[in-house]
Amino acid sequence: MLERLAVHLLGAPAVTRDDVRQSPPRGRKAWALLAYLLATESAPSREWLAELLFGDARDPLNALSWNLSQLRRLLGPETVIGGDQVELRLPPAAYVDMKAVTAGTWLQAVDIPGLGRELLEGMAFSSSPAFEVWLLTERRRLVGATEDVLREAARARLAAGDPRRAIDLAGRMLAVNQLDEDAQELLIRAFAAAGDRIAAERQRDACVALFRRELGTEPGEAVLQAADATRVEARRQPPATRAGIGARLEAGLAAMDAGASDAAISLLRKAVAEAHATDDAELQGTTLLALGSALVHGVRGRDSEGAGVLHEAIDVIGRSGADATAAQAHRELGYVETLRGRYDRAQRWLRRAASLAADDSIEQAWAYAMLGVALTDVGRHGDALRELHQALSLAKGADADARRVEAWALTFIGRSQLLRQELIAARETLERALEVARQLRWTAFLPLPETLLADVDLAEGRTEAAATAYEHAYELSLQLGDPCWEGMAARGIGLVADRRGDPETALRWVAEARTRCVRLPDAWLWVEAYCLDALCELGVQHRRPEVARWISDLEALAARTGMRELVVRAYLHRGRLGERGAVQAARVLAVKVDNPVLLRLG
Repeated sequence: MLERLAVHLLGAPAVTRDDVRQSPPRGRKAWALLAYLLATESAPSREWLAELLFGDARDPLNALSWNLSQLRRLLGPETVIGGDQVELRLPPAAYVDMKAVTAGTWLQAVDIPGLGRELLEGMAFSSSPAFEVWLLTERRRLVGATEDVLREAARARLAAGDPRRAIDLAGRMLAVNQLDEDAQELLIRAFAAAGDRIAAERQRDACVALFRRELGTEPGEAVLQAADATRVEARRQPPATRAGIGARLEAGLAAMDAGASDAAISLLRKAVAEAHATDDAELQGTTLLALGSALVHGVRGRDSEGAGVLHEAIDVIGRSGADATAAQAHRELGYVETLRGRYDRAQRWLRRAASLAADDSIEQAWAYAMLGVALTDVGRHGDALRELHQALSLAKGADADARRVEAWALTFIGRSQLLRQELIAARETLERALEVARQLRWTAFLPLPETLLADVDLAEGRTEAAATAYEHAYELSLQLGDPCWEGMAARGIGLVADRRGDPETALRWVAEARTRCVRLPDAWLWVEAYCLDALCELGVQHRRPEVARWISDLEALAARTGMRELVVRAYLHRGRLGERGAVQAARVLAVKVDNPVLLRLG
């Protein structure tokens, strides 16, 4: 019978076998080696590991061998560890706490004993500076993952009608980060749903005071209105016929299609309230899905409320067995999580969406297409391209839904090719994406492929063509009121100014792009990091005194969200400033990034 193996690396590290705590290895380097092998999920060479962790030893390879033997004793005979390319294979049922945080369900993760504590807490490795950088990055990523687990758990409990548990979970989120606007909104909503209006208003007022004091700004409308929107109030409505509810739902969806989002959401809120008075779980789920999707896509700054409604939709749909509706709700939640850089949670939602949509090729294609975005954001380009091409293969047909998937997937295939500097392929792909988007008159999406194609123009030295495209994309984005697309295009306008020999204008545009793209709380964080990377590039090139702060901002944002490719770029920027060991740290971090261009840049 297999032993039950549990590896705890959050907080003080420990290993148990059959619930018996094992004697720890001698020294800290064995724990460091175990954490690295578990987190990288690769088989690094002995030479690489010896240099990374034991470069200060008289005989680094011998020191590595000794520490591997320590881990064999610690983990037991059913664990395989060793080889010239060092492989670590735990028994099939082994438990690893940091993997439960990043890959497990919120139910599995929320009660982890070390949740919220640092990886290898209290340990430092000053004799291995490149490993120290890797450890700092992993610690930041796991702090972000902890917040994500608590957020998902709080939303799920609130949606299931358990506001008291949601209050506890949202409070734990705020203990990690008081300035998390999403956590503040969740806590206010939970107090309101529990019937404690006084506590909800007190929390809202405290949040306003905190944001004014610490940030010099006000929280968003979603926070200010959270005390007024409760699940209980929505259900205290007079009964309506199913036909009437269906008509209101149809009118709300038509209003969304026409761009009248305020009217649409008002109609859909009424449809939800009326559906809750029936015993029709499928109708309840359909109306909740429509409202949640409208909040996510139709009203900027309301993604958190929309996500809460979608959680409730999933809870209700689970009782009706409507897989197609459930797939869309899961996909919409994956979309929200991707925008906010919560990539581990996003991947769970999107993979589940693809599974639920097995009988609906277009819905399944959308799930794969969104998954491709999330994987590209974290630098897993090969995996991303597989998912995006799978989306293309499913989206066969001439109808508008299939062609929208086609435009989306082609755009993000082109983005991946651009980031890997495969410029010929990127141009061909993005030209196709732009052509499809124009044929569809998909104006709301058009600025993205247009801006990315302009990035290709700029990389190939076609400065004037790039300038024309960036300016058109920027003006169109202003008309749409889309801060993400505004930021992308403004970044390009700045880079054109630099190419024309005007660094002051360039820096002003790119700095504005960085702030413009996140002026609303539900912005796509990858765009902010992309703009920050350009700002760092300009700052290093022109020796601006602010560049160290910009690099630190990029590193912190990218590390917390798991955008590994951009963490590597932050350290490459440090290396160009002459920071000792920065390029070596970048090489260590680049192991998990599928982009060979990165190390050539160093």
